[in-house]
Amino acid sequence: MRIVSLNVWGGLLHEPLMRYLVDVDADVLCLQEVGRAPGSQADWLTYRDHGVELQQRVNLFDELQAALPAHDGFFLPVARGDLFDGDRRFHSEFGLATFVRRTYPVIGQAAGFVHGEFSADGWGPHPRSRNAHCIRLFDYERGCPITIAQMHGLRDIAGKGDTPARRHQANALLELIRQVKQDSDRLVVCGDFNLLPDSETFEILGSLGLVDLVTSRGHDDTRTSLYKKQPRFADYMLVTPNVEVLSFDPVAEPEVSDHRALLLDLR
Repeated sequence: MRIVSLNVWGGLLHEPLMRYLVDVDADVLCLQEVGRAPGSQADWLTYRDHGVELQQRVNLFDELQAALPAHDGFFLPVARGDLFDGDRRFHSEFGLATFVRRTYPVIGQAAGFVHGEFSADGWGPHPRSRNAHCIRLFDYERGCPITIAQMHGLRDIAGKGDTPARRHQANALLELIRQVKQDSDRLVVCGDFNLLPDSETFEILGSLGLVDLVTSRGHDDTRTSLYKKQPRFADYMLVTPNVEVLSFDPVAEPEVSDHRALLLDLR
């Protein structure tokens, strides 16, 4: 089984991103910062927030679903806010997307907010709401289930250090996983956590036996050259001891976002 986790950066590098996500041929894609704006026919709109402007691929989720016909797609928005075409406003939803190859049936799942709640009338104040998605698949080749969870961790303008909100977030993720995972399941947890490697979040998730592959294997960078700041940690992929890791790579090239894709092959 191949799993990819990636913050897609709103689809800003659309052409190489789409090509990579098709060519990597993953069985499960766990994607953060995915948008959908059903009311707009435009390809691009502009996100504006206190002087920051970023281009957003308007209907990235629908484009991914069309490009991955062998997968079932799940879209889980955290908020609906405005994107702009000049002075014209369009409502857009923004959040997580999970794509699962149909040869792995989804036999259980749960989704919920790990910070805040759904905002229907704007993106909300910082730190903005965040959610997580947990799925339980049946692996016919192994003859047993596997549970996979992804989260986009809250962004705090004060930095990536531990806070009470992040402690709550970790415990909320833990509870979500426990709703889905059975005792003998292999477990993979991934995403853009927006955390430092010494965060107490990893102690909390460690209660499930999870160990992070990024730090435990000596990787010190999960960002691409498009990200100019320090520290270079944001994305993580954790597994339980019963996951046989065939290979793991924070993919440096191609650059399809300001985050690296995390690529895991497992048995």
